[in-house]
Amino acid sequence: MNKTILNKNIVVHILLFLAAIVAIPGMLSAQTGSLKISFVNTVNGKPVVLRDSIYSNYFGEQYSISKLKYYISNIIVSHNAENKNMGGYYLVNAASDNNSFDIQLKPGKYNSLEFLLGVDSIRNCSGAQTDALDPMNDMFWTWNTGYVMFKLEGTSASSTADLNRIEHHIGGYKGSNNVATKINFSFANDRLLEVKANSSTELVIEMNMDNYWHSTNDIKITETPVCMVTGELAKKIAANFLNLFSIKSIRNIP
Repeated sequence: MNKTILNKNIVVHILLFLAAIVAIPGMLSAQTGSLKISFVNTVNGKPVVLRDSIYSNYFGEQYSISKLKYYISNIIVSHNAENKNMGGYYLVNAASDNNSFDIQLKPGKYNSLEFLLGVDSIRNCSGAQTDALDPMNDMFWTWNTGYVMFKLEGTSASSTADLNRIEHHIGGYKGSNNVATKINFSFANDRLLEVKANSSTELVIEMNMDNYWHSTNDIKITETPVCMVTGELAKKIAANFLNLFSIKSIRNIP
């Protein structure tokens, strides 16, 4: 084989190698799609507006909200009877303009989605942490009592506490005092959760404060204006967590 032919073969192999490298990112991206999970907080059928709006609960008690935060973690999706734990720890904050986050999934139709309202016991015992679990986010008590799973603050004329305040800091992760709650959604044929390759699907989840006061248990402001410790009262309030969330919409983002 002469040098000219040999050089041509080398050039051809180099070009094929370079073409393969260029193609790899496209091949990889085609294997996943994005699921954008967005949370919207509502009360009395309207979006929560901090400090500026007056709401009414099931018992006719009027109140305003100055702070509303809660943790979402340990996301699990089911695809063809296969469960995949996506993990993650996210802080939903009504004071923020962006309460959305993205996870990457294989393309396909998903049967169910589960998340934990709160923070699991492992992370409650993991010492100083960062990002959503950073103590600077004002969602941490002490290293003994762990994270506040759900925080509601505001005022109400029905409150018997000083300054008519409402302060519900619902937490507890040890044994029978654990208030972290699993939330499950199933997707049927009339409302599919489908993730497409190289595309984004948005799942909007509504958190309805109306069910915070009246669902599994009745929580009256006049009787329970303040809850800031673990125990029976926190568990009574947390029993309503199961009824807070519903699917508002599913849409494909172009």
